[in-house]
Amino acid sequence: MYKIAVIGDYDSIYGFAALGLDTFPVSDLEAAEKLFQKLVMGEYAVIYITESLAEKLSRIIAKYKEQVTPSIILIPGISGNTGKGIEGVKKCVEQAVGSDILFSN
Repeated sequence: MYKIAVIGDYDSIYGFAALGLDTFPVSDLEAAEKLFQKLVMGEYAVIYITESLAEKLSRIIAKYKEQVTPSIILIPGISGNTGKGIEGVKKCVEQAVGSDILFSN
Protein backbone atom coordinates (compact mmCIF):
# COMPACT_ATOMS: atom_id res chain seq x y z
CA MET A 1 0.00 0.00 0.00
CA TYR A 2 1.32 3.42 -0.90
CA LYS A 3 2.00 6.12 1.67
CA ILE A 4 2.12 9.93 1.75
CA ALA A 5 5.23 11.79 2.89
CA VAL A 6 5.78 15.41 3.88
CA ILE A 7 9.29 16.87 3.82
CA GLY A 8 10.48 20.31 4.89
CA ASP A 9 11.43 22.33 7.92
CA TYR A 10 9.89 21.11 11.18
CA ASP A 11 7.71 24.15 11.85
CA SER A 12 6.11 23.91 8.40
CA ILE A 13 5.28 20.21 8.43
CA TYR A 14 4.65 19.05 12.02
CA GLY A 15 0.86 19.53 11.68
CA PHE A 16 0.66 16.93 8.92
CA ALA A 17 1.51 14.19 11.41
CA ALA A 18 -1.90 14.77 13.02
CA LEU A 19 -3.44 13.76 9.68
CA GLY A 20 -1.57 10.47 9.72
CA LEU A 21 1.01 11.45 7.10
CA ASP A 22 4.67 10.51 7.45
CA THR A 23 6.62 13.68 8.21
CA PHE A 24 10.33 14.12 7.61
CA PRO A 25 11.77 17.34 9.03
CA VAL A 26 15.12 18.34 7.53
CA SER A 27 17.46 21.15 8.45
CA ASP A 28 20.41 20.81 6.10
CA LEU A 29 20.52 20.46 2.32
CA GLU A 30 22.69 17.36 2.15
CA ALA A 31 20.38 15.41 4.46
CA ALA A 32 17.36 16.67 2.48
CA GLU A 33 18.84 15.42 -0.80
CA LYS A 34 19.53 11.95 0.62
CA LEU A 35 16.11 11.75 2.23
CA PHE A 36 14.32 12.85 -0.94
CA GLN A 37 16.15 10.20 -2.99
CA LYS A 38 15.16 7.56 -0.42
CA LEU A 39 11.51 8.65 -0.43
CA VAL A 40 11.10 8.60 -4.23
CA MET A 41 12.53 5.09 -4.38
CA GLY A 42 10.33 3.89 -1.52
CA GLU A 43 6.65 3.18 -1.10
CA TYR A 44 5.41 6.78 -1.29
CA ALA A 45 2.82 7.67 -3.93
CA VAL A 46 2.67 11.33 -2.90
CA ILE A 47 5.45 13.52 -1.54
CA TYR A 48 4.55 16.98 -0.26
CA ILE A 49 7.58 19.24 -0.10
CA THR A 50 7.80 22.82 1.09
CA GLU A 51 8.33 25.36 -1.68
CA SER A 52 11.53 26.69 -0.14
CA LEU A 53 13.08 23.22 0.07
CA ALA A 54 11.85 22.30 -3.40
CA GLU A 55 13.63 25.34 -4.80
CA LYS A 56 16.90 24.07 -3.33
CA LEU A 57 16.26 20.54 -4.64
CA SER A 58 14.90 21.61 -8.04
CA ARG A 59 17.59 19.75 -9.99
CA ILE A 60 16.76 16.46 -8.27
CA ILE A 61 12.98 16.98 -8.34
CA ALA A 62 13.08 17.62 -12.11
CA LYS A 63 14.21 14.03 -12.66
CA TYR A 64 10.94 12.72 -11.22
CA LYS A 65 8.41 15.24 -12.56
CA GLU A 66 7.35 13.07 -15.52
CA GLN A 67 6.89 9.88 -13.51
CA VAL A 68 3.45 8.72 -12.41
CA THR A 69 4.60 7.97 -8.88
CA PRO A 70 5.52 9.58 -6.72
CA SER A 71 3.51 12.70 -7.29
CA ILE A 72 5.58 15.60 -5.96
CA ILE A 73 3.44 18.47 -4.69
CA LEU A 74 4.82 21.77 -3.46
CA ILE A 75 3.26 23.32 -0.38
CA PRO A 76 3.89 26.70 1.27
CA GLY A 77 5.97 26.74 4.43
CA ILE A 78 5.83 29.01 7.43
CA SER A 79 7.95 31.55 5.57
CA GLY A 80 5.05 32.14 3.17
CA ASN A 81 3.81 31.23 -0.25
CA THR A 82 6.16 31.74 -3.20
CA GLY A 83 3.53 30.82 -5.78
CA LYS A 84 5.55 27.86 -7.12
CA GLY A 85 3.05 25.31 -5.80
CA ILE A 86 0.07 26.99 -7.45
CA GLU A 87 2.05 27.44 -10.65
CA GLY A 88 2.88 23.72 -10.73
CA VAL A 89 -0.73 22.65 -10.17
CA LYS A 90 -1.89 25.10 -12.84
CA LYS A 91 0.56 23.65 -15.39
CA CYS A 92 -0.61 20.11 -14.63
CA VAL A 93 -4.25 21.07 -15.06
CA GLU A 94 -3.49 22.89 -18.32
CA GLN A 95 -1.80 19.75 -19.66
CA ALA A 96 -4.70 17.57 -18.57
CA VAL A 97 -7.57 19.68 -19.91
CA GLY A 98 -5.78 21.69 -22.56
CA SER A 99 -6.85 25.05 -21.18
CA ASP A 100 -5.98 27.59 -18.52
CA ILE A 101 -8.67 27.13 -15.87
CA LEU A 102 -7.78 30.38 -14.12
CA PHE A 103 -8.11 32.51 -17.25
CA SER A 104 -10.90 35.04 -16.98
CA ASN A 105 -12.22 37.55 -19.52
